[in-house]
Amino acid sequence: MAVEPTRWGVIYNPKAGSRKAQKRWKEIRDYMEERKVQFDYVQSEGFGSIERLARTMANNGYRTIVVVGGDGAINEAVNGIMHSEVEDKRDIALGIIPNGIGNDFARYWGLDSDDYKGAVDVLINRRLRRIDVGNFCYTEENRTVCRHFVNAVYIGLGARIVRITDGTRRFWGIPLLSYLSSLILVAFERKLHRMHLKVNDEHIRGNLIAVAIGSCRGYGLTPSAVPYNGWLDVSLIYRPELKQLISGLWMLQQGRLLNHKIVKPYRTRKVKIMRAQNAEISLDGRIWGDKHFPIEVTIDLEALTLIIPN
Repeated sequence: MAVEPTRWGVIYNPKAGSRKAQKRWKEIRDYMEERKVQFDYVQSEGFGSIERLARTMANNGYRTIVVVGGDGAINEAVNGIMHSEVEDKRDIALGIIPNGIGNDFARYWGLDSDDYKGAVDVLINRRLRRIDVGNFCYTEENRTVCRHFVNAVYIGLGARIVRITDGTRRFWGIPLLSYLSSLILVAFERKLHRMHLKVNDEHIRGNLIAVAIGSCRGYGLTPSAVPYNGWLDVSLIYRPELKQLISGLWMLQQGRLLNHKIVKPYRTRKVKIMRAQNAEISLDGRIWGDKHFPIEVTIDLEALTLIIPN
C-alpha cells in the first residue's frame, strides 16, 4: 500500500526515567491532530528498535520520518535511514521533537525539549537543510561494518559519562542531576587511556583522558564543529591537574574548551583510531561495544536531509 507523500512516520521514544511518558506523548499527538497533520506512529521498544522502525518506514515509502526522542534516538533513526533500501537517502526528511536526557543535537538547531508545539510547527513549516553524516567503520570477520553519527564520537571520558548517566538516571530520575552526578564522578576519576591515532597524516601516540570527533558541537567538546561544512573537528584532551580540571569544566560550559592548554584541536576529513586501550566509545550518546581496531572515522558531505527551524 502506497504512503501519501505528505504523511509523517513518527517514532516515539519515551524519555528514560520519566513517569509522565504517555501523558507527554498524548499532548504531542493531540497537538499534531489539532494542526491537521497526517501521521502514523509507533513506540520504540528498547535499544535498536528505533533503527529497525526507521529503516522499515523508509523502505515502505515514508518520506518524512519524525523522531520524538534524544540524541541516542536520533542516532538510531539516522542509521535506519542510511541502511535502508532507498536509493537516495536524501529523499527522506528527518524531523526531531526533542524528548530525551541528551538533546545536544536538537539544541544546536534551536529546538527546545520543553516546547513540543514549537518543534511540531517547525516540522509543518518544513524548511529543509542538507547535513553531513559521519561514518564510523571497521572490519569484522572480513567484512566492513559502518555506523553513522551526526553529532560526535567520544572515546574515553565522554563515553564514560554517557554510560554512568544511563545508570544514574534510573536512580535520580531527573536528567540534569543524572548528568551532573556522572560528570563529577568521572571528571575526578581522570582515567588515562593509551591511544594511537592518525589525524591529517600525523601519528599521535600517548596517554589521553578523552578524544572527541565531532561533526557537530558534541556537548561542547568540539564547540567549533558545524554539521554542513564537510569537516570533522577533533579534540584531544590530556590529563589535567585538579586546578586545570575545574577551569576546564568552566570553559566547557562557556564554549571555550579549545582555549584550554590541555586540549589540542584538529580539523580533518578522516581519523584513524589504531588503539584506545580500555577506553569506552560512544556515538551520539549510544555506547558502542564492538571494538575492532583500526577504526576509520570519515565524513560524507550533505548526505542527509534535516527539517530545521527558520
